[in-house]
Amino acid sequence: MNSVTKKCKKCKQDFILDEDELGFYEKMKVPAPKVCPDCRFKMRAMFRNETTLYSGRKCALCGKSIISMYNPKSSYTIYCNDCYLGDGWDPFSYAKDYDVSKSFLEQLKELLTIVPKATTYSSLSTGPNINSDYINQAGGLKNSYLVFNSGPGEEVMYSRGVRHTREISDCYFGVNLENCYECVNVSDSNYIFFGKNTFNSFNSIFTLNCRNINDCFACVNLNNKSYHFFNEPLSHDEYKKRIGEVMGSYSRMEEIKKKFDEFSLKFPRRENNNLKTTNCVGDYLFECKEIKNSFEIARAENCRYAFSNKDMKDSMGTIGYGFKSEMLLECIATGYSSNVIASYAVESSQNIFYSFSMRNCNNCIGCNGLKNVSYCILNKQYSKEEYEKLRERIIFELQGQELYGLMMPPELSPFAYNETIAQDNIPLTKEEALKEGFRWEDDIQKTEGKETMKTEEIPDHIKNVPDSITNEILSCMECARNYKITKQELLFYRKMVLPIPRKCFYCRHQERIVRRGPYKFWNRKCAKCQKEIITNYAPERPEIVYCEKCYQQEVY
Repeated sequence: MNSVTKKCKKCKQDFILDEDELGFYEKMKVPAPKVCPDCRFKMRAMFRNETTLYSGRKCALCGKSIISMYNPKSSYTIYCNDCYLGDGWDPFSYAKDYDVSKSFLEQLKELLTIVPKATTYSSLSTGPNINSDYINQAGGLKNSYLVFNSGPGEEVMYSRGVRHTREISDCYFGVNLENCYECVNVSDSNYIFFGKNTFNSFNSIFTLNCRNINDCFACVNLNNKSYHFFNEPLSHDEYKKRIGEVMGSYSRMEEIKKKFDEFSLKFPRRENNNLKTTNCVGDYLFECKEIKNSFEIARAENCRYAFSNKDMKDSMGTIGYGFKSEMLLECIATGYSSNVIASYAVESSQNIFYSFSMRNCNNCIGCNGLKNVSYCILNKQYSKEEYEKLRERIIFELQGQELYGLMMPPELSPFAYNETIAQDNIPLTKEEALKEGFRWEDDIQKTEGKETMKTEEIPDHIKNVPDSITNEILSCMECARNYKITKQELLFYRKMVLPIPRKCFYCRHQERIVRRGPYKFWNRKCAKCQKEIITNYAPERPEIVYCEKCYQQEVY
């Protein structure tokens, strides 16, 4: 079986399907796609709203006020998570007879519109969320606020992609963290502020590509060091004196941040941030084998085009979750499952196709909200023989439309493009999104112009910030969105001696995505040995990028 080159039917760009990909599609019994990887990512990412939340809605079953990932303008019936998981409603009551005279996708859209939806997505495998309403795609969180794709953790704020954490804020992608702030890809660490790619470290600020350090400030590529300031060793007393002049002051921290960004450009970067991998292409891959063109993956094997997955194998085109799963194709938030195609939020299930929010199910196609059932189509149960006959008819129809094996079309998504992680990772303008057939939401919930305190009125140093700031409404200096400082947040800043942020969570989140780097890979040459490498540093970027061997030789 040889590689083939195809022209994407959406963006018209050429793309290559290699032998392994063609073999996977054959194993999944689906045709090879005529849509390129980037366009396929956008199609499935359209079903993954993590951070766009709305208030002012009530559970349609119990009447409780809820926070929801569904826009209040939408026609969906929304239940709180307790009601959704409870026995107070019957998903079979929405069952539809499969009508051979109508398109399957048309009938699926009708079903998705009428079946109640959970207000946010919460994984049962990591436990319940306690006193944590403003979270989504997360589980096992306690006393947490604005946390996404995460868990378990306690006292977590403004973070995404973190696990086993306590008292952290503004972190992106990390494990085993405590008392950390503004970190990207930091793990097994305590009291790390403004860190990136830092591991097994303690009590350090502004760090990049460091291991086993403690009491270091503005340091790059250090290992097993203490009391360093901009990579220079200092005495204990001199170190404490210098950081004491900076910590807690917004103006001094911003000054150092700019200086550190310039300073870090003098040092080489690894071609990627992968650890303990075998034959992998991608970034932020940990303990992986045979992973290609993937991002933020841990303990996975033989997967491609995966994003934010863990403990998964033999899958392609997945976003989120993944635990103990195999044979997933074009799936979102799916775990403990096998042989799932083009579905969202499937857990502990097998042989599920084109379905939405399924738990403990087998052999279902075109279903929504079912649990503990088998052989269902459009939420109606059939005999095994009837099911298999109708399933083959549906697959034949989808194949004829060149859709089988692709994610559900974007018109079936409950979300607009700019409400989802598609916009985070492949940003489009409104005009571009509409041209590509995606919806765009102009009415994303936010307030502007309601501020009671101007940015310049916020005290520069945290020690001068009064308790009353939690009663004030602030305005983001970047986007003008109003935001507030919670009591929990203020206590955190005081404990960590950190200044009050001048930007809203959403702008801070976007800055962390920029620090993370794009979900895109380029061919580039090692700046030292000129070997060809694959990296998410674009060739025109100013960073010095080394291949793994050269980086190891120079840094370690």
